Amino acid sequence: MENLKYPIGKFYNIKEYPYESLSGAINYLEDFPKILRELVTGLRDAILDTPYRPEGWTVRQVVHHIADSHSNMYIRVKCALTEENPTIKGYSEGDWANLPDSKLPIDSSLNIIEGLHERLVFIFRNLKQEDFEKTFYHNGYQRTYILRNVIALYRWHSEHHLEHIKLAMN
Repeated sequence: MENLKYPIGKFYNIKEYPYESLSGAINYLEDFPKILRELVTGLRDAILDTPYRPEGWTVRQVVHHIADSHSNMYIRVKCALTEENPTIKGYSEGDWANLPDSKLPIDSSLNIIEGLHERLVFIFRNLKQEDFEKTFYHNGYQRTYILRNVIALYRWHSEHHLEHIKLAMN
């Protein structure tokens, strides 16, 4: 079951991701919306409503979750860039995945993801090296996140959920 839950392995927050490795992660975040759209375009409702594992989310819920999660990340990044180590609030992703909008067609979330990633990549490519050292404090996890690690985390998050979708499609 663990390999279905984490098909590419877990992300290790304790690891430090060097500044030099950011360009690959940023390039991936730029490409991700297109990769995702190509993967899910044309999927029938029967596939969209298939969970990727027993008691897991459906493909539809995963796509909406990516939009929710990456929206939160976008706000957190902007807060970290404009405030001194701001405290950010977590959210109950499982509860969010069960709200009524999780039953909508996926196009609205694909559009959100495209717009968010365009803006995030533009921000990241226009930062100074020292800006990637800025931080925010997550009160739910009781830890401080460094922006360069957040970029690596969301690359992992994107790949992680692409694999979930592929599992459901097979």
